[in-house]
Amino acid sequence: MRAMVISGGGSKGAFAGGVAQYLIEKKQHSYDLLLGTSTGSLLISHLGLKKIDKIRNIYTSVTQDSIFSNCPFTIERKYGIATIGINHRNVLKNFLKGRKTFGESLNLLNLIRNSITEVEFDELKKGPLDIVVTVSNLTLNRVEYKSINDFDYDSFCEWIWISCNYIPFMSLVRNKGSEYADGGLGCMVPIEEAIKRGATEVDAIILHTEVSHLNRMPSRNAFSLLTNMFAFMLDRIEEHNIKIGKFTANHHNAIINFYYTPTVLTTNSLVFDKKEMTKWWKSGYLYGESRSEQSSELELN
Repeated sequence: MRAMVISGGGSKGAFAGGVAQYLIEKKQHSYDLLLGTSTGSLLISHLGLKKIDKIRNIYTSVTQDSIFSNCPFTIERKYGIATIGINHRNVLKNFLKGRKTFGESLNLLNLIRNSITEVEFDELKKGPLDIVVTVSNLTLNRVEYKSINDFDYDSFCEWIWISCNYIPFMSLVRNKGSEYADGGLGCMVPIEEAIKRGATEVDAIILHTEVSHLNRMPSRNAFSLLTNMFAFMLDRIEEHNIKIGKFTANHHNAIINFYYTPTVLTTNSLVFDKKEMTKWWKSGYLYGESRSEQSSELELN
């Protein structure tokens, strides 16, 4: 049983899309399970349908307005680096509405529903492939995995959305008495879950470099401090998930093929830049190709 796991990573998901395109179209990998966290959850339904051109067009044309119905931050570019500032008006507007987060991401939910039709959903659900997204249940203090087989169209679209909601900048969602948020807060790389579900070989796309030598820019305001802090925490969660995944694979005699980003793509994955994301998709495809060639050379030697 073969699985593809795609980690969280916001706008860096474009790179994962390029790698996945190479593995599915050129390497002809056939999967039984697709499991994603956050941006990975956005990708996997389209990958399961093999409608890669459709999801590539989304990832290479998306903007902040495509995601946020109320964006809590401003974006400034200095020396080619994007930094975020506080949009005081939008944050105040959200608080006056009684919201618990700085911003809202209802536009992302609409994007998901517009990009996956009910006919496509039914096609996926009736097929042999299992599509699973990761969410964080803040109320019950646990990570949950939602399979397409257990939900109707509207419910599963909402779970994909919830998996991507990077609080406190995006929407906090209440579902059946529990508050839910981005799956990455609990599990960035769900390799262990893939193996528990029966995977014997896992292609794991990690939206982070294998070895980190990153020095972050000093925080300029409360929001940049928050994003730096969350990035630090999520990096630690990711490292832990990978270690647990390797241990689980060893215990179950499973194989993991890792696909890391070869360079640091961005220091703020909440910034959605069409030009950069188009470049990342292409570089993901080329990376998948080069890694495959390296593996072939090792096998020949």
